[in-house]
Amino acid sequence: MGEIISGTPYDDVFRTLLNDCTSLIIPVVNEVFGENYTGNEPVSFLPNEHFINLQDANTKEKITDSCFQIHGEPCKKYHIECQSSPDSSMSIRMFEYDSQIALDEGELVENKLTVTFPHSAVLFLRHTRNTPDAMTVEIKTPGGSISYGIPVMKTQQYTIDEIFDKNLLFLIPFYIFVYEKKLNEYERDTQKLRELQKVYSDILKRLEGLCMEGKISEYEKCTITDMSKKVIENITAHYANVRKGVTSIMGGKVLEYEAKTILQ
Repeated sequence: MGEIISGTPYDDVFRTLLNDCTSLIIPVVNEVFGENYTGNEPVSFLPNEHFINLQDANTKEKITDSCFQIHGEPCKKYHIECQSSPDSSMSIRMFEYDSQIALDEGELVENKLTVTFPHSAVLFLRHTRNTPDAMTVEIKTPGGSISYGIPVMKTQQYTIDEIFDKNLLFLIPFYIFVYEKKLNEYERDTQKLRELQKVYSDILKRLEGLCMEGKISEYEKCTITDMSKKVIENITAHYANVRKGVTSIMGGKVLEYEAKTILQ
């Protein structure tokens, strides 16, 4: 069995895609926030490290998965967290992140502090029947109450056809989560494993087709496949047959990492 990826592999894949293939996040923003960006808008990143003051006068560091601006008309700030499993405290964490993002870029003019909260969402790689479609944060102030919604995107709900039709290529590395509950079957049943291999063979062919049509670059195609292999290797760590069978379709050995070498 190969080495199990340690740390936060899914967060790492999310951030790698966002930083190295930035334009792929724009269709995700369109989908989750109902925007109509063309995909050609410039994207700039905001700091993802934030220090939150605690009651004992210490601070703790909070690292967000993403905080970026899309320079459309108007320019908007977005914050998206990638969450591998349902978490009942997610709304609390999102408010902590959002408020610190807003405060970091607050404007103090004379005695007036103005803070702008980002448009925020959560990308759940796994979900249950109790996972909400949206969360709400309500802030009660002496001047009145305000609230804002945090939409939820559930990757397991998207078919591969929907992913390609909506250009949600950013989700492809996480597509293996759709099959997570069947990994035992694929490990024992060679025929079923072949069916899973065919799914990934079709994905690879479709990516190659987009590349040939000039809709994505060779670099983007390689990055998507490289990141897919990383996720697959982690999630199939205890399923040697599945691990070998699917990663062989996606190109075999994971280089660290091939696409970036090509670009350089």
